[in-house]
Amino acid sequence: MRRFLNPFVLVLTGLLASGYLYLALRLFESLPARLVFLLPFLCIWVIPVFFWSRDKESHTNRDDFVQGLAYVCMGWLNFLLVLTLGRDLLLLVTYGTVSQEWRALLMDPGSEVVVIGSVLALGLGMLIAWRGPRLVEIDVPVENLDPRLEGLRIAQISDLHVSFIIRRRYVQSVVDKVNELKADLVVLTGDIVDGSVHKLKSYVEPLAALAPAAHRYLILGNHEYYSGVRAWVEHFRSLGLQVLLNEYRSIEHKGALLHLGGVVDPAASGSGEGPRPDKALGPEGLRILLAHNPKLAAPAAPLGFDLMLSGHTHAGQFYPWNLAVRLVHAPHVAGLSREGKMWVYVNPGTGSWGPPIRLGTRPELTLIRLVRAQPA
Repeated sequence: MRRFLNPFVLVLTGLLASGYLYLALRLFESLPARLVFLLPFLCIWVIPVFFWSRDKESHTNRDDFVQGLAYVCMGWLNFLLVLTLGRDLLLLVTYGTVSQEWRALLMDPGSEVVVIGSVLALGLGMLIAWRGPRLVEIDVPVENLDPRLEGLRIAQISDLHVSFIIRRRYVQSVVDKVNELKADLVVLTGDIVDGSVHKLKSYVEPLAALAPAAHRYLILGNHEYYSGVRAWVEHFRSLGLQVLLNEYRSIEHKGALLHLGGVVDPAASGSGEGPRPDKALGPEGLRILLAHNPKLAAPAAPLGFDLMLSGHTHAGQFYPWNLAVRLVHAPHVAGLSREGKMWVYVNPGTGSWGPPIRLGTRPELTLIRLVRAQPA
């Protein structure tokens, strides 16, 4: 009974009930249709009530199927709600200004158009997500960059979210694309997995083949802490990945040194030490910080880092969240931005979380090249 009285569950129940009543009354006239329409809402409701409260080790294939179905329903209802609100807004704006014939055209076939449009948006979004990441190449101008470090290439993977949805084939395709780039460093900036080591170890196995083998670095995101962080740190290290936990590594490149630091995610604060950019700083020279959450840019910038690489935001993943996320993470939502003198690059996610949908955003594999800043 306690799980039903959880504040999050109560709020979610209220939101789902409100959304159901609005959509059912606006789109369906018959009681049987409205009852059938209740099913996707119930499917979404069971996720926090019955799945998120259980140990992920105990999840069965049936559990994974139900969760996957719920995520698809979540995406479909998102588009259905947006289109229905848009239709009703159009009816409101045109009230008293257009003929009854035009209003009837908006009202009569409007429900069918909204439903068909939402299904098409869902299908397109899933297709974009499943096509995998596009390659984005970006030059970052660094002041006083050692000439020997000019052209240094860093491949960034972030928010892969390996799970019952994103499996070994997707991971292998990402690894193949990275290795084709022949980067000098490969960094994985958190939320690489979304489940236990026991269930996902075969899916992440291709990460052991990332090149160059000597320079593969990983930091933890919030989902690693939700998925058994100690076991994952040990497993990542067994794959040959260097896990940075509020620390740095000094790396030699063509006789010059750069210092690559990595911090834990703010989600670690409840189970131990939180993110400490000061411990990941390194001595004088080129300093790069890996921090999953871009909100860490504010405390990191004054310390003297030249560049911070992050993820976490997914750039909102799909409409309209790709607009709403700007309210939370601006100015570091996606792509290149600045915090003081420090550059910040936010990868919008190499995979997807929850609904396997991308609409208004694309999964991304990033290749960052360091160049010398030109004098002003």
